[in-house]
Amino acid sequence: MKLNENVLIDGKSVVLVPYKAKHVDKYHAWMQSPELQELTASEPLTLEAEYEMQHSWWLDEDKCTFIVLDRGLWQDPAVNEIDSMCGDVNLFFNDQDDKTVAEIEIMIAESNCRGKGFGKESLLLMMRYGVQELKVSKYTAKIGCQNTASLGLFKKIGFVEESISEVFQEVTLEFPMTQSTQERIMDITSHAAMKIYSDDCKVKPT
Repeated sequence: MKLNENVLIDGKSVVLVPYKAKHVDKYHAWMQSPELQELTASEPLTLEAEYEMQHSWWLDEDKCTFIVLDRGLWQDPAVNEIDSMCGDVNLFFNDQDDKTVAEIEIMIAESNCRGKGFGKESLLLMMRYGVQELKVSKYTAKIGCQNTASLGLFKKIGFVEESISEVFQEVTLEFPMTQSTQERIMDITSHAAMKIYSDDCKVKPT
């Protein structure tokens, strides 16, 4: 969606930036991995199709995507933004009758960035953004039954199991946004700073 095209969310270990055309080459390289294809239930695309997908998602008001950057690398003047990329986090507004419900996804593609809390912080920052800026009242997630790491992460945050599809080998989880859970998300992510993102520099203060 266009709403987040100039938004940067600065966290402790990660930085979230909007998915731009300049990120596509590295994203495409990630998605050639059979492991990531299996974990994300994705089919490999051509590079041209990946560019078309990025552009269509930018236009689609039902999809919100941020690229996850390793903040430690991103802060290093010698490292460019592309080399700081480690994954992505997405919101999908699939319920046409209730636009306050969003499906959330996280992918930490770089293996050396896993096990560092990047996925957890990225999820929490996206959930904060969804509540504050997109008026999300409930989050859902669909995760493959074999993806024990993601299942553990989502349940640790507070998602609860709603159903299991034996056909698709997929678990559906929910996170109802009550007053108390919203306050908890806001408290955990109180360090987050939303800033103005620009293609010609890493960050500009608001």
